[in-house]
Amino acid sequence: MLSTPKPLLYQEIADRLAALIRQGTYPPGARVPSVRQTSEHQDVSISTVLQAYSLLESRGLIEARPQSGYYVRRQLVERLREPEMSAAGRDPSLVSVHELTMMLLDDAVNPKLVQLGAALPNPQLLPVKKLNRIMANQMRQHAAEAHQYLFPPGLESLRTQIAQRAALSGCSLPPDGIVITSGGVEAIDIALHAVCRPGDIVATESPMYFGTLQALEVQGLRALEIPTHPRDGMSIEALAFALEHNAIRAVLVISNFNNPLGSMIPDDKKRELVGLLNRYDVPLIENDVSGEIYFGDKRPQTCKAFDTRGSVMLCSSFSKDISAGIRIGWIAAGRKHAEAAWLKQTLSACSPSLPQMVVAEFLEGGGYDQHLRRIRREYARNVELLSDAVLRYFPSDVRLTRPSGGFVLWVGLPEKVDSLELYKMAHAGGITIAPGYVFSPTQQFPNFIRLNAAEFSYATERAMERLGGMIGELAAAQP
Repeated sequence: MLSTPKPLLYQEIADRLAALIRQGTYPPGARVPSVRQTSEHQDVSISTVLQAYSLLESRGLIEARPQSGYYVRRQLVERLREPEMSAAGRDPSLVSVHELTMMLLDDAVNPKLVQLGAALPNPQLLPVKKLNRIMANQMRQHAAEAHQYLFPPGLESLRTQIAQRAALSGCSLPPDGIVITSGGVEAIDIALHAVCRPGDIVATESPMYFGTLQALEVQGLRALEIPTHPRDGMSIEALAFALEHNAIRAVLVISNFNNPLGSMIPDDKKRELVGLLNRYDVPLIENDVSGEIYFGDKRPQTCKAFDTRGSVMLCSSFSKDISAGIRIGWIAAGRKHAEAAWLKQTLSACSPSLPQMVVAEFLEGGGYDQHLRRIRREYARNVELLSDAVLRYFPSDVRLTRPSGGFVLWVGLPEKVDSLELYKMAHAGGITIAPGYVFSPTQQFPNFIRLNAAEFSYATERAMERLGGMIGELAAAQP
């Protein structure tokens, strides 16, 4: 009879502390003994304790806070209220968000500001050294090709790698059905050009990423905001009503981890959404830019996985997980593929050759999955840390989303607090945030803000403390 292997020392230490946490000796939010204290008390090495604490972190029981130590994680059920589903949009409206958007983008490159505004990835988590080595190698081996045009649809080896990755989200995409773009925003822009004309109505989630709203604004399209749940995404029932009563030309969703909500449309609702739009012969433009940054056990499917007619135009990029500056995105436009390739050539000729070669090599080399595992773990941790900071420093009547992927938080402030006033006050205090105004063409979210949780540090902690004080001050000043 086989005997059960004895647990390793670090596992024993982790199990003992886990038992103390479960029985309430260390309640949620409590600080657990430091690494040095545990090392001395249990007469083990510091490296053994670090292994034990790392195991507890992976189990979701404790978390590290910069320059502070390890704490018992608060469970989501103990957190603040979630925002309610957004309200139905008014009549379709033209979009005008560019002025405030440009202010936010200017803030994003200001080193004097604590960056809680623009949804930029954490530069410390990007595979910069690896990409630089690949780039140097590509220049040595393929110098001439790197300086040539790669006309649409783009580098074949990259499109092949994208098609293979897409299979993991339930999609069967031929490499010849993919067009390489200069980032995800251009992919969305191409999709809109392919199916819409100025004045047309596009149904969108509400709130919606301001970069998408800018694309609508530039093309003179009208947005119809559809109620959206903070966890389950766009209301299918509300969309069905809108389709019945409006000449909607296209529907646009961020299916997995909406920006700014962090919502994810469940797979059964993705199937229902595609079926509904097929009945009305309305194309779906699907943005899956954050689909790989999930916190659960498996990658969520895309709506494109349920597309049997070629009516879903799937758009994505590598800006959030590999490199924001390398500017490589793509579109699988289904039956609009030929038009998408022509539009890409017309709008910008082609995407840069060297970045395409670098991303293709990074994907082929097998390091992408290892990199993704790391950033998923880190972003989940940072989202939790920033959520905990909201809980500790903001007024008790704020509302907070519970994203299961990505790295942004959507915060509902007390009703009388204006997010633009808070933005101005925070900016003067060395902090940048994204006010809710920029996520709706009809200004539905004046008392909401989006926070970037990609990075959490001591500076972030102190900024959140100051920001909470500002919110309290603005709330108290209102009659």
